[in-house]
Amino acid sequence: MSEDKPAESVDSPPAEANAIPNGKGHEGGEEITKTPPAEDSENACKETVANSAQSASPHRTEIADPNLPESQEFLSGADDKKTTRFTDFEGKTSFGMSVFNLGNAIMGSGILGLAYAMANTGVILFLVLLTVVAVLSSYSIHLLLKSSGIVGIRAYEQLGYRAFGTPGKMAAGIAITLQNIGAMSSYLYIVKYEFPLVIQAFLKVDKPAGEWYLNGNYLVIFVSVAVILPLALMKQLGYLGYTSGFSLSCMVFFLVSVIYKKFNIPCPFVDFAFNSTASETNVSAIDSGGETDPSCIPKMANLNSQTAYTIPILAFAFVCHPEVLPIYTELRNASKKKMQHVANISIAVMYIMYFLAALFGYLTFYGEVEAELLHTYSRIDPYDTLILCVRVAVLTAVTLTVPIVLFPVRRAIQQMMFPNKTFNWPRHIAIAFSLLTFINLLVIFAPNILGIFGVIGATSAPCLIFIFPAIFYIRIVPKEEEPLRSVPKILAACFAGIGFLFMIMSLSFIIMDWTSGTKIVGLGD
Repeated sequence: MSEDKPAESVDSPPAEANAIPNGKGHEGGEEITKTPPAEDSENACKETVANSAQSASPHRTEIADPNLPESQEFLSGADDKKTTRFTDFEGKTSFGMSVFNLGNAIMGSGILGLAYAMANTGVILFLVLLTVVAVLSSYSIHLLLKSSGIVGIRAYEQLGYRAFGTPGKMAAGIAITLQNIGAMSSYLYIVKYEFPLVIQAFLKVDKPAGEWYLNGNYLVIFVSVAVILPLALMKQLGYLGYTSGFSLSCMVFFLVSVIYKKFNIPCPFVDFAFNSTASETNVSAIDSGGETDPSCIPKMANLNSQTAYTIPILAFAFVCHPEVLPIYTELRNASKKKMQHVANISIAVMYIMYFLAALFGYLTFYGEVEAELLHTYSRIDPYDTLILCVRVAVLTAVTLTVPIVLFPVRRAIQQMMFPNKTFNWPRHIAIAFSLLTFINLLVIFAPNILGIFGVIGATSAPCLIFIFPAIFYIRIVPKEEEPLRSVPKILAACFAGIGFLFMIMSLSFIIMDWTSGTKIVGLGD
C-alpha cells in the first residue's frame, strides 16, 4: 500500500494516490502535514479557513470537481492551498437534519411486518428482542466511528480494505449490495401489492376483471421508470435530502392512523363481506356470558415456527450502517461524539415508532394480523378513507426511499469493479438501470416478502451490524493504543461472535421451517 503524500504545488489537483477509492490512509505513527485526526475535523476546518488566501471565493467549498472519483465527491471543497482529504471536508448538514437523514435510512418497510412479528413472539419477548437489537446497533455504530476516526476514512468498503485488504473491501461491498437489494425489493413489494388496492379503492372496483392498471407487475415497472429511476440518476446523495423529512412524515402519519384504528375496530373483527351483519349485531370482545373472547387477549410470550423470522426482521429494520459514514461526512462541525449522538437519537426515535406500530397493530387484530399490516385493514373495509390515505402515504414514503438506498449499492459496485475510475455519466446511469431491472425481476417472480426479510436479514444484516464493525475495529485500532486483550477489543470479539451465532441460528430456523413444509404467510396471500 502506498503512502498518501502532500501536494507538490498549491494549484495542482489531488494526486491519484490520494483518492479514497484506493483505500489509502495513514498509518498509526505517520507524520502528516496539516492533516488533523478525524475527531478534530472542526479545528481543521477553522485552520484551513485561517490559512486560505483572502481573495478566495467564499463558496469554493461547495463546488465539487466533476472529474473526481464518485466515492471522493464528498471530499471536494477543501482549500486549494492544500491537498483535499476526508478530514478536511466541511460538512453543511445540521444536527437535526442529520438525525432525520439517518432516521430515514433506518426506517423501512419492515415496520409493516412488526405487528406480525409481535403476534409470533408475544409482547414482552418482542420488546426484549427489539431493545437488544437497538442497543447492539448503537454499539456497532460506535465501533464504526472509532475505526473511521483512526484511519480518516469514511467509507464502509474502505474500512474493509484497511483491515483486510481487497478481500475485506469485497466482503463489505457484497454485504451492502445484498442488504440494500433486499431493502429495495421489500419497498417495491409494497408498491406491487398496495398500489393496485389504492387504485381499486379509488375506482370502487369490487371484482377486477384483469385490467392492466390493476396489475401490480405493470404498476411496479411504471413507478420504477417514472419516479425512482430519475431520482436514482442524481449525482450526489445530498440532493435527495429533502425527501427524508417528507418520507418520515408519511410514516408518522401511518403510526398515528394505526393507533387511532385500534380504538375504532371491534375485536374480533369481521371481514368486509360480513360487515353489514356485524354492524347490526354490534360485535365486541365481550361474549354473552360477560367473558372476554380468548382471541382478543394479547399473549405476553409466544413461540411457533414463524418466530424464527422475528429476529431477522428486527435486524433488517435497524440496518443503517452503510449510510452512517456518508452522513458523518456531511455533518456540520463533525466529531465522533456528535455523530454518536445523531445515531443514538435516530435509533431511539425509530425504536419508539417500531414498538408503537407493532403494539397497536397487534392489539387491533391479535392472532389475525397478516405479514403485511395494511392488508389486514383491507379485510375490514377496502374503501376506508383513512386507510386509503395511509396506503398513499406508505407508497410515497417507500418509493422516495428506494433511490436513497440505491446509492450505497452503486457506490459498492463502483468500489469493487471500478475502484480508481473518475465519475462517468454512462456508467452511473448503467449501474442504476441494471439494479432497478434486476430488482423488478426479483419483485415480480419472488414468492413472498418474508423469504426476503428472513434470508437477507439472516445473512447480510448480521455482517453489517455485528461482524464487520467488530473485526474492522480489532484490526484497525493499533495494538499500542488497545492491546488484543484489552476490554474494548474483547467486547468487540464477543460482539462478532454474537453476530455469527445470530446468523447460524436464524438460517437454521428458516431452513427447518422450509423443510417442515409449513406454509409461510406472504404478502401475496
